[in-house]
Amino acid sequence: MPMLPFADAALSSAFAALPQRLCQPVLRLREMILEVGSSLAELGGMVETLKWGEPAYHPVRKRIGTTIRINAHRRSENCYALYVPCQTRLVELYRSHYSGTFTYEGRRALLFDPATTPPDGPLRHCIAMALTYHLQGHGTR
Repeated sequence: MPMLPFADAALSSAFAALPQRLCQPVLRLREMILEVGSSLAELGGMVETLKWGEPAYHPVRKRIGTTIRINAHRRSENCYALYVPCQTRLVELYRSHYSGTFTYEGRRALLFDPATTPPDGPLRHCIAMALTYHLQGHGTR
């Protein structure tokens, strides 16, 4: 499948700045987020932008879901992350569904090793939970 084009040059630059070892895994995570988002009609589409200099994704429609950010973990070459707002219950929900499946950082992130492929089904479910967070009635803390 060909890579989806970037919305602007700043996004392209953010991915180009990733450590070489992480570039392809983070690009695959981007593709998965955009695929999951496009499969959820209630989102009204997806917005891809930069937030705090990191690639960020959220539904076009307001009060549907929350923002997902992706990047090298703390600018590391050893791991990359999918970040969600720490005020949400998302990481708690991820742990309840997939306790031994992912590595977690507090209430804010799923961490990934670039040498392994994250499990497709559970990761897509976690992405969908974030993108539809407010529809599920979870609210914020």
